[in-house]
This record gives sequence, C-alpha cells and structure tokens, in this order.
Amino acid sequence: MSKVKLAIIYYSSTGTNFQLAQWAAEGAHEFGAEVKVLKVPELAPQSVIDSNPAWKNYVEEVAVCVPTVSLSDLEWADAIIFSVPTRFGNMPSQMKQFLDTTGGLWFNGKLVNKVVSAMVSAQNPHGGQEATILSLYTTMYHWGAIVAAPGYTDPVTFGAGGNPYGTSVSVGQDGKMIEDVQAAVKHQAKRTVTVAEWVKKANQ
Repeated sequence: MSKVKLAIIYYSSTGTNFQLAQWAAEGAHEFGAEVKVLKVPELAPQSVIDSNPAWKNYVEEVAVCVPTVSLSDLEWADAIIFSVPTRFGNMPSQMKQFLDTTGGLWFNGKLVNKVVSAMVSAQNPHGGQEATILSLYTTMYHWGAIVAAPGYTDPVTFGAGGNPYGTSVSVGQDGKMIEDVQAAVKHQAKRTVTVAEWVKKANQ
C-alpha cells in the first residue's frame, strides 16, 4: 500500500501553531507518512502585524519559508491536521477564509472520507480551545470527512492537559508554552495517519 499523504495546514501569528505543525510532521514521518506543512494566507493589515514584534518577526523570518496551501493540496491528501490559535472561541478568520473556498471540492465529493484532526493554542488553559476545535470539526462534518480525535487513546493526552478533541496548548505572556505537548502532538499525528491507513486500505 502506498504511503498515507498528510497535509498539515496551520495558521500562526507568532509561531506557536507553526511549532505544533512541525511536531505533527515529525510524528507522521516516524509513522511513514508523506507530509506537507502548509500555511493559510495572512489577512491581517501590515500595520497590525508591525505593532507586534513577535508577529512581525514570525511573518518576516519564518512564514516566508513555508508554502501556502492550495485546494489541490486538499485533493492530494488522504489526511489533514489543522493547527490554529483560538479567536474568541472560534477559528481565526485566516483559516475560515481558506475553508470557505472549498465549496467546489465539497460539491464534487472530493473531500469525502478525508481523515482530519485539529490542534489549538490560546493564552490560558480555558481560552476557548475546545470550542475552537469543534468549530473546525463542524466544517469537516459537512465535508463528509472522518474526524480522528485523539480522545484518551494514550496517557500523553493527560500530560498535555487532557483535551480529547485535539492537543491544546496555553502560551504565557512570555510567549512560552505552559504545557508540555510535544508527545501528545506526535501521538495525535500518528493516530491520524493510522486511521487514514485503515480508510485507504478499505477503499482499495
């Protein structure tokens, strides 16, 4: 059987969700997947970006090196992991705008049975993480995708705060992650790839 093709699609303003995407890629590679790490386009005004040194640095030093996602990447992928910060308990507009362009793929059944999972960050442990992941999954249900949430399938989930919907991390005022989530992210990626393998095998 050919390798599972995994697209890790993220939005990040200061780099946290880029780091989560990188860890997910490591976990998926360890499980033999073919991986693409892709960002959605930035929509924020340059003046807003410039007002935050960490945001400006990420955009100028990191984001420029990451390919931008296209609809063809969704067709290519057997599985997709999303990584986003929360915005008032919802996904950021940058990710929503991209998802809103997938109507043609949805209409033609190109997103059916994609295996999907999601990760999230916020500034505090109760900053809307679960609601944000569920807002992403709502779109996936319309796609006819298969959600591969981590649940409590490995003890590392508890060590990372215990979010069964998807790995979530809190970022302190110093910009550092409060929880140790690397192992949970890698487990979630491996679980997503495993479920995608099952689906792929069943469809052969």
